[in-house]
Amino acid sequence: MNNGPEIRSLIRLRMSGHDGHYAGGLVDGARMLQLFGDVATELLIRLDGDEGLFRAYNEVEFLAPVFVGDYIEAVGRITHVGKTSRTMEFEARKVIQPLAPANGGIAVSSAEVLEQPVVVCRAKGTCVTPLNLQRKKA
Repeated sequence: MNNGPEIRSLIRLRMSGHDGHYAGGLVDGARMLQLFGDVATELLIRLDGDEGLFRAYNEVEFLAPVFVGDYIEAVGRITHVGKTSRTMEFEARKVIQPLAPANGGIAVSSAEVLEQPVVVCRAKGTCVTPLNLQRKKA
């Protein structure tokens, strides 16, 4: 089974103070994988009517740093549908970032929408939805 209607998912959220893991408010790359897991769950629900299970990441690339205050847009799509397996591609992009305080001053609430989003992470993975849990047919 392959080449059904293209199913996509997009989520966007701000990296909070709780997401900062390293010095300078740097966010752990694993946070992007958590977002991809949420995207995969939505894709499986849309395709199968079930959350399914994430089996493996086949490829992961961390391409740019993510910091507290950044807005990240995580997108994914199903690229192949097998009997129970679903192959997916993911991309996380920084779409808004806070502005640094001028002259080392006090942090302010200013931010900028990036004219060109910055790709911060890409991944490919495989999920599985057991046959007995597939309730929808794409």
